[in-house]
Amino acid sequence: MSDIHCEALKKRIGIPPLPSRAGQPGGVGGGKRKRDYSPLSWDHFFDRKDDVKVNDKDTFRVYKSGDQGPLLLVLHGGGHSALSWALFTESVTSLCICQVLAVDMRGHGDTHTEDNVDLSADVLAKDIGDLIQSMYGDRPPPILLIGHSMGGAIAVHVGVQNFLPSVVGLAVIDVVEGTALDALSSMQNFLKGRPQSFKSIEQGIEWSIRSGQVHNVKSARISMVGQLIRCDGNSNKPDLVQPAIHIAHTTDTIKEEDEENADEPGQPQAKNQKQSTSNNSGSFVPEKSEECWKWRIDLSKTEQFWEGWFVDMSKLFLSCTVPKLLLLAGIDRLDRELTIGQMQGKFEMQVLPHCGHCVHEDAPDKVAEVIASFLLRYKLTEAKGNFERHFPAC
Repeated sequence: MSDIHCEALKKRIGIPPLPSRAGQPGGVGGGKRKRDYSPLSWDHFFDRKDDVKVNDKDTFRVYKSGDQGPLLLVLHGGGHSALSWALFTESVTSLCICQVLAVDMRGHGDTHTEDNVDLSADVLAKDIGDLIQSMYGDRPPPILLIGHSMGGAIAVHVGVQNFLPSVVGLAVIDVVEGTALDALSSMQNFLKGRPQSFKSIEQGIEWSIRSGQVHNVKSARISMVGQLIRCDGNSNKPDLVQPAIHIAHTTDTIKEEDEENADEPGQPQAKNQKQSTSNNSGSFVPEKSEECWKWRIDLSKTEQFWEGWFVDMSKLFLSCTVPKLLLLAGIDRLDRELTIGQMQGKFEMQVLPHCGHCVHEDAPDKVAEVIASFLLRYKLTEAKGNFERHFPAC
């Protein structure tokens, strides 16, 4: 197989390309500042975090910003966590008066539930209703439900099952029924193709950028914190302790690349930024030689629930009576039912090109502008500063 075909296959299944030789003899970019892959803390972006007890048996980790205006209840995609909304939260709360509540869903992040195996759509949707009941009682604020990928599907189920009577709007990001169901057949191959563990969290952050999972370095530096956990899981159970699986099993050992900018263009450095743990050669230096980080959730074991997340999603989305917004990375993602619904004016649609699947991470400022404009259009909030709402794309 040719080198071109090999690289194309690696890109399709999510394996990062071979590391560049930037900064090495004969390479390009010598002397440029190295890109920073050090992790960022949640408190750079959210006002506070809480562990909310639900039904006296489950504890849900939430992150919150703001205390006035409508509540933007944001639901992450499969395998991700509430921290994937960090940059979006920072941006949208600067544009309009609103609150953001980001939730680690069952089986994800730092949420701990008695049953973390059942990730069916009905269970995940009921979790959200129970969580809001625990936090706000019978008088929750007006809620705009926002979900990405799996979270978008669950947001639709929450809306149609009326778990939250105060919902005033629904926004779904880059997930439609037809495309999602078609992608499920290759999902296991993707999961098998990615590294099962990393020697440091910095290495995991770099992989997320190299593989194309996220295109925004600053977002990867916070969102990967919610996706990875030490291999011992802070537990004494011996079955959770795994030896580090070097990335060289699937590609060459990743070394930090030389880059002129530490973060994506236009993305400011976070306050109190931590220093990178790389040495002068660009290789990562784990805190301990035996350090190992793995994925917090084994998505391959949740396959029985995948179809249930997305089947009939288009019909359910169109049946919601509140104002609706569909935000996509490409127009080709529309299926037939949504195409007809969009032509009939049943929902607003916005396309943000040049983004990957994690639209809200790749372009958090643009997504925040779209959401703030949506809120202002329906007179659900007031703008901050000189922000003026954008007209809907279609």
